[in-house]
Amino acid sequence: MTLTKSKEDVALIAHLLRRAGFGATPDELDAAVEMGYNATLESLLNPVDDVELPLDLIRRYFVDQSDLRNQQACAAHWMYQLVYTQTPLREKMCLFWHRVFATGASKLIQGRVVLNQIDMFRKYGMGNFDELLLQLSKDPSMLMWLDNQDNHAHSINENYGREILEL
Repeated sequence: MTLTKSKEDVALIAHLLRRAGFGATPDELDAAVEMGYNATLESLLNPVDDVELPLDLIRRYFVDQSDLRNQQACAAHWMYQLVYTQTPLREKMCLFWHRVFATGASKLIQGRVVLNQIDMFRKYGMGNFDELLLQLSKDPSMLMWLDNQDNHAHSINENYGREILEL
């Protein structure tokens, strides 16, 4: 641990990394303390694009599911990204939006559609809410989750409208 910063600085930055992400290793905390609070906050709010994580570990344990169709393989893929991401606030926002706009395995046939939704949350989740809603309105997992396939001119399904109004 660096000795040039006060214990309060270290505690404040550690708190920030826990709240805006998933905590930090001692080395990550040292690097953040060295950068300072404002620079660390800036790096969380405006991250560089996350490095694509190698999928060999997932494929080693989910060999027959490496095409990400299976719900369990997709859950493992996302968990792997949550653990190893270099952009923890972005991933935490994905968790937040996934909870706000609930979709799940019980209605979705292919797991990949949920991962596509998570990718959409990564791209739009820290930006303009109107744009996020627009993208969500086109998202296959949300449309299937809210039974939009049953929405016809003479049989209107109001699930999506109610979901938006509940926000």
